[in-house]
Amino acid sequence: MNPYVRISLTTALAIAGGTLAFGPSAAQQQAAPVARYVMNVSTNSGMAGMMGGGAGNMMSMMFGGGANRESHSVELRLGSSRTATGTPQADHFPPADAKMGKALPLTSPTPGTPGRTEEAERPRQQFERPKGRLLIFWGCEAKAGPGQPVVIDFAKVAAGQWPANLFSARVPTDWGPSPSNSRTYGSWPNGKGGQQPGRGASLIGEHRVAGNYTPDIRFNLTQDFMPGIFGRASEQAGGATNLSWNAVTGATGYYAWAFGGKDMGGGSGDMVWWSSSAAREFGGGLWDWLPPETVRRLVADKVVLPPAQTSCTIPAEVRAAAPQFLMSNLYAYGPEANFAYPPRPANPATPWKPEWTTRVRYRSMTSFMIGGPDMGNMGGAAAQGSSDQPQPRKKCKKGGLGGLGGMLGSVLGGGDC
Repeated sequence: MNPYVRISLTTALAIAGGTLAFGPSAAQQQAAPVARYVMNVSTNSGMAGMMGGGAGNMMSMMFGGGANRESHSVELRLGSSRTATGTPQADHFPPADAKMGKALPLTSPTPGTPGRTEEAERPRQQFERPKGRLLIFWGCEAKAGPGQPVVIDFAKVAAGQWPANLFSARVPTDWGPSPSNSRTYGSWPNGKGGQQPGRGASLIGEHRVAGNYTPDIRFNLTQDFMPGIFGRASEQAGGATNLSWNAVTGATGYYAWAFGGKDMGGGSGDMVWWSSSAAREFGGGLWDWLPPETVRRLVADKVVLPPAQTSCTIPAEVRAAAPQFLMSNLYAYGPEANFAYPPRPANPATPWKPEWTTRVRYRSMTSFMIGGPDMGNMGGAAAQGSSDQPQPRKKCKKGGLGGLGGMLGSVLGGGDC
């Protein structure tokens, strides 16, 4: 299954024509653009920021050194309705200050092998389905609310017995172009050239995309990387855990989740999942980049924390159920920039036929251990640094749900999340 597929209400218009991403009025007739381009920009800190440093830097952080590192990463995707003349070829030319190299090659899937991935080509290993359970909690309260935890027995799920009303469609996942909805498709990073932004890099300036299956795309970014987000965890009386973080400039909202367990050796025992949402909501889109208008709605629905909130309490029952370790992840959703050529006509009655559209989304994220070494500062709340080369973020290869669903698919199907 394509890693960009998620089970949620991603509308056909958003996938096929990108119309929802740019929000044309109902009265305006818009033709699907020839090319759609997506640029996802992330600032990573804590353990997420350390991943670019390899195992040595990760071990250094685990034992108290270098936990304050910050890194940046970019993901690029291009979808076109054109067929390439010969072998598909396209490149993104970033400004020199981005420190990513002269060109970032957007590679296309091998013809005749749809859905082929590096993971699919690896030798299959024997996988024993787990015999344990998943306990699900949610909410920023010292004590777990009514109906918690929801208990998922892995043996029952493997037999097709899913708990009722576990997932909702309130968090749409809009991944834009993909191999399945584009005649020709290219993406980066891919190991074929270029590099993730280095120390002191800036995305501000002109960006250009050119190739043999896309019109020339040019846009000028005035928004740079978001500031890093740094989290702290502190135990409270009664067993609850308080998470706190710095206010991130430009953040539209925050979302936290944590994962841990108890007696999980040999594929048994309990896994524990907690979400900061006030509702039982685990939509896959919460793990990714969300547009500001969606975040505003989710803040109103109490699914996402408002930008003025900089703390959240993990219920005591979560720590009691996961005494061995708890990994926390925190997201600050950011702004969005949209470009198109030709620009949208000011008169909504004038038909619009763009050659290309471009969407750039921003976020800041961190990961840190709770209950491990240096519990209070694994996320690096007080300092900021920079690493040189983060590795691209892996996505779920199986499961198709993203978020909690993707994790369940990985556990039960041997996928890679």
